[in-house]
Amino acid sequence: MNKLPKNCPICQGSVIVTRFFCPNCQTSVEGSFEPQSDLLQNLTHEQVNFLLTFVRSEGRLNRMEEILGLSYPTLKNRLNDVIMALGFQPEKEVPFKLSDSQRQQVLDDLENGQIDSTQALRYLQGEDEFNLI
Repeated sequence: MNKLPKNCPICQGSVIVTRFFCPNCQTSVEGSFEPQSDLLQNLTHEQVNFLLTFVRSEGRLNRMEEILGLSYPTLKNRLNDVIMALGFQPEKEVPFKLSDSQRQQVLDDLENGQIDSTQALRYLQGEDEFNLI
């Protein structure tokens, strides 16, 4: 079933619902009703699926990389698209700063195979927070 449009498809004016119908009991109700606003109605089907995957993976984009087979930058862009479709502005990211010892630990972990090159690059570029263990 189609979603109720937020605006008139012809003139983009506000829509008022004048009739409800229940196919189960064949009841009709006529009057003048304002449609409820729904933030999610502005999202495309693909954006809703992305949002559900985001929630399912507890907001971890690295887990979403595995699930969706997409790169971190692509996922970040799609997340920003969803944020803007919901009427918000994405926050400017402040990169994580690595100390010299943390930077060396990232390189050591990469050399020892404890992290892959993609993860090492994220740490070195400040996209992910790195904690010394």
